[in-house]
Amino acid sequence: MHPAFDPERNRVTRDLGVSIPIVQAPMGWIARSQLASAVSATGACGIIETSSGELDAVKEEIKRMRDLTDQPFGVNIAQAFVKDPAIAEFVIEQGVRFVTTSAGSPTKYTATLKAAGLTVYHVVPTLQAALKAVDAGVDGLVVEGGEGGGFKSPTPVSTMVLLPLIRSQVDVPIIAAGGICDGMTMAAAFALGAEGVQMGTQMVAAKESPVHDNWKQAIVNAAETDTIFLNEQFSPALRALRTGRSERLSQADHNVFGDFGNAKDLYFGGDMEAAIALSGQVAGRIDKVRSVSDIISSTIDEFAATVARLS
Repeated sequence: MHPAFDPERNRVTRDLGVSIPIVQAPMGWIARSQLASAVSATGACGIIETSSGELDAVKEEIKRMRDLTDQPFGVNIAQAFVKDPAIAEFVIEQGVRFVTTSAGSPTKYTATLKAAGLTVYHVVPTLQAALKAVDAGVDGLVVEGGEGGGFKSPTPVSTMVLLPLIRSQVDVPIIAAGGICDGMTMAAAFALGAEGVQMGTQMVAAKESPVHDNWKQAIVNAAETDTIFLNEQFSPALRALRTGRSERLSQADHNVFGDFGNAKDLYFGGDMEAAIALSGQVAGRIDKVRSVSDIISSTIDEFAATVARLS
């Protein structure tokens, strides 16, 4: 283990109970047991999503995690997409110790989850949101730069600006998200004040990711300019791969969230025009489909080499 990951020094590894402070992003339909268990098996932290809204399926996925790994994992509560008010109780009953909350107010579930002994990190895209979350009593933050994929703030700020800004104003542990896919970017995030990182697009393109190979290949083939920022006049804004569908929707003068399309036809059927293929700008740096264990081990090796080179 790299000294920077030692739980004596690193609050993220300590809070999450993992040996490697890398978290896999909670992507709807994708962040389920097949992918999350592969991540947790490496010593990093797999996360199960709730943003699909399919709570019965999610419950089965959490059960399956217990069969697939004895390592720690977390659950994300995506407040805007899960309308069931009993979601906090649902998550508590699953026996997980780590939760990320996103897409909503940090005051909504933090007290309930913490009272049950869970560790809560809230996802924030701005300094104001970070300060509000800390006031609400969260244990830590996932600081999400605007270059990341998925549902975004309509006023995106890049990780390079947002992360050190928030670090200068708060003292809770931070997991950096947006633009991170390897050890070099992980070392950069640590230099800017993070104690852990989250990977999304890199994990969509992983061998164990359940999505159709067409989507993985689209990420592999993408240039750094091949994402598009949608819906910034409305909410949520979205960062997605540049496709015929997303190009058309970028011209729309209405909330395009209703035009998301049939996610499953894209995600699992491979029809790249059936829905919006969410992706971060870091797709431009991903050039092959690799196993989760290869992604994590090469990230740690490169992190150590980068830190050594800088020192």
